[in-house]
Amino acid sequence: MSLFDLTGKVALITGSSRGIGRAIALRMAEHGARVVISSRKREACAAVVAEIEAAHGAGRAVAIPASISVKAELEHLVAETESRLGPVDVLVCNAASNPYYGPLAGISDAQFRKILENNVLSNHWLIQMVAPGMVARRDGAIVIVSSIGALKGSPVIGAYNVSKAADLQLARNYAVEYGPANVRVNCLCPGLIRTDFARALWEDPAMLAATTDAAPLRRIGEPDEIAGAAVFLASAAGRFVTGQALVIDGGVTIAR
Repeated sequence: MSLFDLTGKVALITGSSRGIGRAIALRMAEHGARVVISSRKREACAAVVAEIEAAHGAGRAVAIPASISVKAELEHLVAETESRLGPVDVLVCNAASNPYYGPLAGISDAQFRKILENNVLSNHWLIQMVAPGMVARRDGAIVIVSSIGALKGSPVIGAYNVSKAADLQLARNYAVEYGPANVRVNCLCPGLIRTDFARALWEDPAMLAATTDAAPLRRIGEPDEIAGAAVFLASAAGRFVTGQALVIDGGVTIAR
């Protein structure tokens, strides 16, 4: 059996209709998982489901829309997943928001609160919902998509970075709580990736140059270059990894 085999596993991935989340869903399906595609828009979710089923057959993916900002919708997401596919074996908390671009000193309370609720509290909710079942089965993997921003300051996405730093500690703490039950909790910390979410950064010539000039690979990343790390953490290959932050940034952190 391949160390990266996910056959028979149910993987719930938020924010999976595009970008990094979509790439993770496609790769987990490729490695045998049945995946739940979730974001706010049903049509976008259905398109990814169709893509997966065309490649791997009917029943390999389902679309369950949900807003991460509404706890009741996340409860429905988990309940519907369990009803249609079975217990969640792999949870990937990928969905996030960043409604403010500018110095932290200028952010409004409402904007800051939204960032913290969507990027930290929603992950906490989802973990609370799926972890008890994982603990009972003594098996499970939880992956939070944090950011390289969790490890540094920024003049334009400071509040977002604060939330992503909180995600690192969320993973560490849940790793301690659930490790004795063989449930692993880790973070991915991508650098600048060519997604719609990060468009304001990579379309800024100065920001793009600063990132690529400092990186050994001299380029930014693509969504699919994050997916393999998620498969690793979800599979038997990562069975002795928990409470960790896996940085995937093209070497930016070692070049500065």
